Amino acid sequence: MNNKEYSKLVDKLSPPSPKIKDFIWAYCVGGLICVIGQLLTELYSSFNWEEKVVKMAVPVTLIFIAALLTGLRLFDKIAKHAGAGTLVPITGFANAVVSPAVEFKSEGFILGVGAKMFTIAGPVIVYGTVASVVYGVIYWFTTLF
Repeated sequence: MNNKEYSKLVDKLSPPSPKIKDFIWAYCVGGLICVIGQLLTELYSSFNWEEKVVKMAVPVTLIFIAALLTGLRLFDKIAKHAGAGTLVPITGFANAVVSPAVEFKSEGFILGVGAKMFTIAGPVIVYGTVASVVYGVIYWFTTLF
């Protein structure tokens, strides 16, 4: 059996994906995460915190909540129904860091948690850093003239 025949067989045997339902769930859950972020912004602002403190506290809180839900094995259950809606950058990144750590904790803290924690998140950190440097250089050049 070649790749083409195998792909046809998989397509034939796989149930169709309810795309409209998936889009709606992703939109609603992603929107809910953003609403929670806005509510946190309003809450922290009501404490009369400086704007820069509020801007730091909101992502930290969202990362903590996503990491906690991942550790409690609830994030994956939510993501099963919400799909891409849970990949709002902050919560998706927190899940990407914590999931391998939870999965490999039985291998120990150094070779399990420490080594596997950045398996998925490592490339994101590297490419994010490189992209920010490239964008910074482009911005710097455009402001020279």
